[in-house]
Amino acid sequence: MALLQIQEPGGKQAKPLHRRAVGIDLGTTNSLVSASCGLGVETLPDSAGQHLLPSVVHYSKGKPPLVGVEAKALLVDDPLNTIASVKRLLGKSLSELKAKQDYLPFEFDEARADGAPAILTEAGSKDVVQISADILSALVERAEASLKGALEGAVITVPAYFNDAQRQQTKDAAQLAGLNVLRLLNEPTAAAVAYGLDSNDQGNVVVFDLGGGTFDVSLLSLKNGVFEVLATGGDTSLGGDDIDHAIAEWIAAQLQESAGVALPSVAKLRQLANAAKHELSDKPQTAIVINQFSALLEESTLKKLTADMIRRTIMSCRRVLRDAGLAVADIDNIVMVGGSTRMPLVRDAVAEFFGKTPLTDIDPDKVVAIGAGIQADVLIGNKSPDSFLLLDVNPLSLGIETMGELVEKIIPRNTTIPVAKAQEFTTFKDGQTVMSLHVVQGERELVSDCRSLARFELRDIPAMVAGGAKIRVSFQVDADGLLSVSAEELSTGKKAEIQVKPSYGLKSSVIEEMLQDSQSHAKIDMEARSIKEAQLEATQLLDAIANALLVDGNLLSREEADSLAESIKALENTMTSGGSVQIHAATEELNQASSDFAAKRMDLHIANALRGESIDAVKK
Repeated sequence: MALLQIQEPGGKQAKPLHRRAVGIDLGTTNSLVSASCGLGVETLPDSAGQHLLPSVVHYSKGKPPLVGVEAKALLVDDPLNTIASVKRLLGKSLSELKAKQDYLPFEFDEARADGAPAILTEAGSKDVVQISADILSALVERAEASLKGALEGAVITVPAYFNDAQRQQTKDAAQLAGLNVLRLLNEPTAAAVAYGLDSNDQGNVVVFDLGGGTFDVSLLSLKNGVFEVLATGGDTSLGGDDIDHAIAEWIAAQLQESAGVALPSVAKLRQLANAAKHELSDKPQTAIVINQFSALLEESTLKKLTADMIRRTIMSCRRVLRDAGLAVADIDNIVMVGGSTRMPLVRDAVAEFFGKTPLTDIDPDKVVAIGAGIQADVLIGNKSPDSFLLLDVNPLSLGIETMGELVEKIIPRNTTIPVAKAQEFTTFKDGQTVMSLHVVQGERELVSDCRSLARFELRDIPAMVAGGAKIRVSFQVDADGLLSVSAEELSTGKKAEIQVKPSYGLKSSVIEEMLQDSQSHAKIDMEARSIKEAQLEATQLLDAIANALLVDGNLLSREEADSLAESIKALENTMTSGGSVQIHAATEELNQASSDFAAKRMDLHIANALRGESIDAVKK
């Protein structure tokens, strides 16, 4: 029952209650939480005044997990029970992670019945969702202490290129931490919200987000309070961690050249590399000292070590511009986000490519969390939803497999979300009562070149001639970027649906490869699609003629039958070796060759239908 607010005439209206909602930047290296405090949204510090929470968790038997600074201090001394950069493990399969065993200092639990990636610790087996939940729980505890009450909702940021599995595992972790997720928000978009509202910027803005484990670049149009993402790109496996790894390998190589110097642990090497990276942001060189060993790392050496990684970020920028149909000259501002953008080498490369100095006046570590907090304030009801409008996009095309292993794209990449689209399909064979639906993701024309997301079946379709049934397939992507697919037979209302939750995410750099492949293979793919479509048309004709010959083959003379058989053989040969033009031509030749047979069949069946009928009855 709805309730009316009752107040005395002329009395003061009660001040609306400010609801507690936060924005959370669940980062690879560090995490933050923000909330509306006084005049604006601010990041919330811990009791020691620290705003950044290291995304590190330590587990020990019989004790609650340590999260943050205390856990980070144990990375070197207890690497098997101390997990860092768990964000990079989200959505990955066990086989993918085992391939990077030398890169990851902990041990995986291979005995789990569900096959999900989990790490062995003194406190038992911990999967990546639980570890992420422990980080979120620490942020929730901080926020509730600061805001003096329980939280009612949270906006959590994710890389724009996170796939369905990675997004779903982020939501699962939030649920474990007791959070009501108002929305998953793409990190570059969150940065644009914070930056745009702060400066009242207008025009085209590139958000360049290079964090600890992921890289995102987004091109946004900011006009009159409307934030529209025009295009996105990036790499889910590129960030400061990779720079640390490259420096660590360089240190290890220097050590191996020095006789009598023991190689330290992976965790120690990473720690030394990270410290050197930070020093080189302010100095032209830094000394790395291990016991009696000392090596000098210069900025020029770091430039060589990171050249390929920086080149990959610039390639993503170029691709995003192309997707949006814009040139470098059309970009008004570049916003730098993520701790790795403090590196002069990164800033210089971005400035050189765009021909202008990037904006860095907002703390690159905090800007994503602040944007998430602003969005949370709107979604929870503390701020008018008319204050700004946020339009996000899906990063890769979504579609369904059709006959011939072709992909029919339902929702193209860079479509604004949330979105719902539907398309009608039909059956391929007579009497078909089941339709198998295969949901795929990618830009290529053939299923084998795209990523499989899910499979399901629509059953109890009425038995009809091929092409008689009408099946409506609907795709819906919600504001979090999560996909649901349904199929409905329109005459009966029979329906089947699936929430797409793939078990694991894309392999490293697969998204980048998918986009590159779609461009480099565009002509080949279109020809392959044309051939497949021509083959399908030919197959339908061959099946129809074969069925007709079984029923009415006696209508043909031997010569006519032989001539028709030659045309059939010619089409079958062309289907295996010819291109689309040749197959279409051979199909048309068979159509012509079978036209007399079709006419004879029609005359026969009309005669049979009219047998016994009077002329007067026919006229009526």
